[in-house]
Amino acid sequence: MEAEIVVLLMFLGVLIGILLGGPIAFVLAGLAIIFGYWELGERVFPMFANRMWSTATNSLLMAIPMFIFMASILERSGIADKLFQSLLYAFGRLNGAIALTVVLLSTVFAAVTGVMGATVVSMSLMAIPAMLKYGYDKRLATGTVAAGGTIGIIIPPSIMLVIMADQSGESVGRLFAAGLLPGLLLASLYFLYILIRCWFQPAMGPALPREELDRYSGLQITGMILLNMVPPILLIFGVLGSIWFGFATPTEASAIGAFLSLVLMTLYGRFNWAAIREATWSTTRTSCMVLAVIVGATLFTQVFFAVGGNDVVTDLVLVLDDQFGRWGTFAMMMLVVFFLGFLIDWIGIILITFPIFLPLGVLLGFDELWLVMMIAVNLQASFLTPPVGYALFYLKGTVPKGVHMFDIYKGVIPFLLLQLVAIVIMAFYPEIITWLPQFVAR
Repeated sequence: MEAEIVVLLMFLGVLIGILLGGPIAFVLAGLAIIFGYWELGERVFPMFANRMWSTATNSLLMAIPMFIFMASILERSGIADKLFQSLLYAFGRLNGAIALTVVLLSTVFAAVTGVMGATVVSMSLMAIPAMLKYGYDKRLATGTVAAGGTIGIIIPPSIMLVIMADQSGESVGRLFAAGLLPGLLLASLYFLYILIRCWFQPAMGPALPREELDRYSGLQITGMILLNMVPPILLIFGVLGSIWFGFATPTEASAIGAFLSLVLMTLYGRFNWAAIREATWSTTRTSCMVLAVIVGATLFTQVFFAVGGNDVVTDLVLVLDDQFGRWGTFAMMMLVVFFLGFLIDWIGIILITFPIFLPLGVLLGFDELWLVMMIAVNLQASFLTPPVGYALFYLKGTVPKGVHMFDIYKGVIPFLLLQLVAIVIMAFYPEIITWLPQFVAR
């Protein structure tokens, strides 16, 4: 059968499987078996065995369960609760104070966990009841928590960036460095949007009442912030510093982070064996899900290349390049990633698009590190778009009664537009991505 027809059938199979509600790991692996046997015969099974073995023995992927464990422990340590209260009083005189606190705390929490779900759930449980209590607009409240929580997929240490490093061949340290400024750019855009909107529409997010603000003096608030900010900063430095200065590999740094999270949990008086069991079980489930998708997508891409799919896509992109130029082709790739976010989770998107888009991007003259990070920022939208937007479902499961799914959908729209603004800014100023990695040890 012609390669073009096989490629079309494979992607139609993915679309149909996802729409029917099949788990992405089994959809991809099943299609790989069907089309692999159809086109290559029985010799495809030894190929699968070799690929699965190489995935299972990839030492870089060992960092994933360690970072997830670190996030699970920190979620139960009480750090976020104390820091939230401190920052809330610091911003209390500003309109939108609680929403501003959510953005800043989400940024800090992202840098010590690397797992989006932990941040979204924590912020939802802490901040949304408080915002509703003080009369915040439900759409602003839910949109802020959803968007702020997903910053964790960009700011290191990020599980997504670990997988991207594995699939692209870039070092984890350089990708972590490349993600820092884009993550801070997104956080700044969210912060400014809330500040400006609540300035012109105070009813959207009023400041804290005077009686609340008078509970602590400025000196007391400063002391609370320093006391609760120093431990997360030390954890960030312990994990990222050990990678960036070449003292530890990403796998070793993830173990350092897991150990330091246990130390912090003990110092905050939250250590108990029940919490350890819950964190271990949560880590096991999440890690198995991630690795199952990696295996399924790896088999799918192996068959895709074996039947000539790379030649088909290369020819297509070269045609687009002739018609629209390199930037038009780049825009097409970004659109593909964006629309895939409506259908497939971020792991599947990475494992399907990277083997195709990265070589083509380099062929068109784009810096590979820059292209990887542009895709990463684009992928943040996949957490905020239905039907597979994880942040939306985490929110729906934790918001108080009276907040409906439609409120959440409408709330994330301004933040999706801000993500588009960030992509445009980084297209005009690629140094936002490429500047810091040049100072990092590979």
